[in-house]
Amino acid sequence: MRGVVCGCPMIDGMPAASSPVNRRSEYARMTREAILDTARSLFTAQGYYATKVEQIAEAARVAPATVYAVGGGKSGLLRTLIETSVNSADNARLLADIEAATDPGHLIRLVVSATRTRFGEWSTLMRQVVAAAPQEPAVREAMEIAHEGLRGGLRVTADRLSALGALRDGLDAAEAADILWLYLCNAAYFVRGDDLGWPLDRSEAWLNVVLPRELLGGEPAR
Repeated sequence: MRGVVCGCPMIDGMPAASSPVNRRSEYARMTREAILDTARSLFTAQGYYATKVEQIAEAARVAPATVYAVGGGKSGLLRTLIETSVNSADNARLLADIEAATDPGHLIRLVVSATRTRFGEWSTLMRQVVAAAPQEPAVREAMEIAHEGLRGGLRVTADRLSALGALRDGLDAAEAADILWLYLCNAAYFVRGDDLGWPLDRSEAWLNVVLPRELLGGEPAR
């Protein structure tokens, strides 16, 4: 007799043993996650160039060959980290929320909040990417993946505002996407945080005033 209890297959009332294939797959997934988490921590703590593959392997408790197999070296791990973030389930849900939005003001606040959150999570690592990119083409490619992921989301936002008929007179979707990039890219957040000393709360509040004025015209709803 077969059944399912809490998602666990049952045979004759007893949980079925995991197959060797399933166990290998789970071990491979856990190993990959451990390597990526370790790489991100070390890149952030001591810098991309100062981090060695052997250090990642030791901290993740795997052989260096396993690190190369998972990511193809440091640049591969960095690219995988960024691609994983860009293609995450959270980003997919955000894009769905953008495309479903019906209130322009809410849509702008949604995107501002999302970029503020992502910047808070990734800014330390992105500093390392920006520092290493001029000297290493593979790191530049990883940075471009991150930038294109954000630009793609901002284009979707601009297109949605246009579809709602919300953009101010004389502004088209392409120009709106450029304005969103100007205010919401990592470089803009770094300027506000590093050069002006603004905490993220102040930056978010300011963006929620400026962007509706820039994109929609008039004053934002209070």
